[in-house]
Amino acid sequence: MNATRRNFLKTTATAASTALVLPAPHFNIIGKAKDDDSIIGHGDYRYRVHQEWGNLNPAETPVFNCHEMVQDSQGRLIMVNDEVKNNILIYNRSGKLLDAWGTQFPGGHGLTLSAEGEEDFLFIADCGWFYKNEKWDKQAGKIVKTTTDGRLVFSLGHPLTIGAYNEDEPFMPTEIAVAPNGDFYVADGYGSDYILQYDHQGKFIRRFGGHNNENPAHNLSNAHGVAVDLRNSDQPKLICTSRNENAFKFFTLDGEYLETVKLPGAFVCRPVMDDENIYAGVCWSTNPETGKRTDNSGFVTILDKDNKVISNPGGNQPEYKDGELQPIYQVGDIFNHGHDVCVDSDKNLYVCQWNANRTYPIKLERV
Repeated sequence: MNATRRNFLKTTATAASTALVLPAPHFNIIGKAKDDDSIIGHGDYRYRVHQEWGNLNPAETPVFNCHEMVQDSQGRLIMVNDEVKNNILIYNRSGKLLDAWGTQFPGGHGLTLSAEGEEDFLFIADCGWFYKNEKWDKQAGKIVKTTTDGRLVFSLGHPLTIGAYNEDEPFMPTEIAVAPNGDFYVADGYGSDYILQYDHQGKFIRRFGGHNNENPAHNLSNAHGVAVDLRNSDQPKLICTSRNENAFKFFTLDGEYLETVKLPGAFVCRPVMDDENIYAGVCWSTNPETGKRTDNSGFVTILDKDNKVISNPGGNQPEYKDGELQPIYQVGDIFNHGHDVCVDSDKNLYVCQWNANRTYPIKLERV
């Protein structure tokens, strides 16, 4: 977006928000409307909703849970879901399907792009949950590295086989993050809540997180996501989701705990880095009146370079009191279990949803 357009938007923000706000106190959003009519978000991070952007013929290209999406070096949008007729869907920016492949990931959950030289690779996390049968296979969790057209590079199974886990520790991985040196980090978000570090060839290095640290701040509860934070190139960090605690926890790349960023009311999924911001899907939010988790809820949250929430598309306007973020929660009914956010090169967002009646991704066009 050019500077002239950005300045125009800033000067007209007050008038625009007045026209869009529903008659509810403290909110700067609107509820669900026809496709392309809804504008959601706050401040400089407002978006027009395109609910039909990625819709396909479900008889030919079905989805079950649209879990995660990444953009590759060609500008294509690649998504993983747990429908084994086509685990991987590849879209262009207009929402046209370019390719579909993958039949071996019934628990297809995490998707991470690894740019290596002039070639892109995918890391896929299969959590071992068979949604159609509604059961776990605690031995089926795996991490797979492929090319973007599905050629296998390597596959890693249960860490028990290399002595990294005990027999009573389940492994149900949900996410991967890749560091600049090629090391990759696996979040065992549905299993034992460890973060597992491997080198670029898949050799195990260490684990951290889990449940039983002497310092509770080091523990992770539903370590659903992980991302490498390079905003300070001299001090790279790892951002780990502790979803049940409504928080992101920051570690060094060697697994030393640094700090916790609390997101009260938000059951956040994986952190997604883009420039100086962190984006995340919120799979559930807390009811502000009862304090209990609300099913069939969700929104998107955006944090700035200081890890402060600056916009909640589909949620309430963020508010800080005495430096503390007040509870954030869904407003309206745009989203149903927001699971992941992909940011394209024009700063548009694509939201994948879990348990949302087999719906395809929603596009949020930056305005």
